[in-house]
Amino acid sequence: MRKPTAVRSRRATAVSAVPGTTGPGTTGRRLLAESGPARGYLIVTALLGLVVTVLILAQAGLLAHVLASAAAGRSAAALRASLVALLAVVVGRAAAVQAGEVAALRGAAAVKERLRSGLTRHALDLGPAWLGRQRPGEITTLAAAGLDSLDPYFARYLPQLMLAVAVPAAVLVTVTSADWISGLIIAVTLPLIPLFGVLVGLQTKAQTGRSWQLLARLSGHFLDVVQGLPTLKVFGRAAAQERVIAEVTGEYRASVLATLRIAFLSALVLELSASLATALVAVEVGLRLLYGHLGYPTALLVLLLTPEAYLPLRNASAQFHASADGITAAGRVFEILDTNVPRGRAGPARAVPDLRSQTITFNGVSVAYPGRPRAVIDHLDLTISPGDQITLTGPNGAGKSTILAVLLRFLRPAGGSVLVGPDDLDAIPVELWRGQVGWLPQHPALFPWSVAENIALGDRGAPRAAVERAAALAGAADFISDLPDGYGTVLDERALRLSAGQRQKIALARLFLRPAPLLLLDEPTAHLDPASAADVDAAIGALTGERTVILVTHREAGVLGSGRKLAVHGGIVTELAPASRREARVPAAAPRAT
Repeated sequence: MRKPTAVRSRRATAVSAVPGTTGPGTTGRRLLAESGPARGYLIVTALLGLVVTVLILAQAGLLAHVLASAAAGRSAAALRASLVALLAVVVGRAAAVQAGEVAALRGAAAVKERLRSGLTRHALDLGPAWLGRQRPGEITTLAAAGLDSLDPYFARYLPQLMLAVAVPAAVLVTVTSADWISGLIIAVTLPLIPLFGVLVGLQTKAQTGRSWQLLARLSGHFLDVVQGLPTLKVFGRAAAQERVIAEVTGEYRASVLATLRIAFLSALVLELSASLATALVAVEVGLRLLYGHLGYPTALLVLLLTPEAYLPLRNASAQFHASADGITAAGRVFEILDTNVPRGRAGPARAVPDLRSQTITFNGVSVAYPGRPRAVIDHLDLTISPGDQITLTGPNGAGKSTILAVLLRFLRPAGGSVLVGPDDLDAIPVELWRGQVGWLPQHPALFPWSVAENIALGDRGAPRAAVERAAALAGAADFISDLPDGYGTVLDERALRLSAGQRQKIALARLFLRPAPLLLLDEPTAHLDPASAADVDAAIGALTGERTVILVTHREAGVLGSGRKLAVHGGIVTELAPASRREARVPAAAPRAT
């Protein structure tokens, strides 16, 4: 698999009427710039387009010769060679068109793979703080159906765009050399097709953008409703959400129909323009042929080639409508890829310190969230020594989870610094830093894999014995042995057949298996019943002093018994452990979970 590459170009702008052919900021040009893996396929497609152009001219010339010769009374036997050549040209043209589409589809697959990989990688780099402000359904739709909509763009629109440049030019030169009057009429009427296409395309761009926004909104809302359906049923709000989904679906249906109306009207306008232009050439050729001012073979050649001059332009416009969804989705992908990832301060990268022996120090750290009037953490001073067992307690929004997010490098402080030994945390490569950190979030993800594979996610190279030891430490060994296939039991989607406590114990076993000297636990018992919470507390309490543990909880009973206890409340972090008392000013925060 190719290594995903982050996109560094300028922010993509709105889709133009003819993507890829106008200003440097268009989505079409950006797509071409990102088509490195597909460049070979696109070159093949372009060469096949030139072959098709030559075959179009050859087909018209041979057909005019055959018809003129037949009208002059030549027998079929005398025309056998011309007929065979004509058949070969027709078959060759069809084969070239088909091969060009296959090559373009392979190129589209390569571009989609690159964009999907880049989108996934960049979304992970942006971190939970950014993802929390997005709709998961929109990102999912974008990465799946949205990028799949690029197939018409690469397989049909781009090849037609190449033909729309090469074929009219070749036809115009050929017709003008045979009959300059017909060539002049074609040259005057030909620009009308792209002119009307641009005017219609501007309207299509706006309407397609609206349709895509409605689809993203519908997908995101539907996903949220499905995930929260049990809660909605309990509180009797399912019917209200049905009405909301029906309303959004109706808006999306109306938007799609409006887009189709524009597409049909544009086809009518373009067909009418091309038909009128062809009729002008046919009338003047017919009159001149009638009065003997034009030869029959020349007249046939002009009449056969004239429709070919307009056909690629009409097809390109039609394919643009078919590819508009993909172009709009690509524009949104580029917006996400252009979102800046919070980076550390510039400076030489240092080797990763060993957290088993290095102290972590918060020096005047301040963190602010977008849209909040005050910093949730302001000038926090805190020292975390190796082997510390720290419990953070306090109300929602006090900044407990924010401290974990800073340590996980999900958030970068707006002020102050975090030191690891003598080194600034920002100077340590993030991947190497996270290799020393184990994290248990409030809602850990379990995948539809076996129980052993879910636990081994903490250390992919761990032997089976280590997986079982981690499960025993987490108090999960007993219920795992009761499962149909034990550690080989494949969990269902989100492991819903397990209880909340069992899911949390599997996630805790994953954390214990990870050979990380720093463990961060965010509300590990927040959603458990008292018995399950007591089991998880006991498992956490069994951790040895070889690891540094920071636990966030609301429950006084859930604190680490022999460790340091820090209360975050009313703007003050107060250390309750008897060893020492430290205070750090933290502003009062908005009443919501961080």
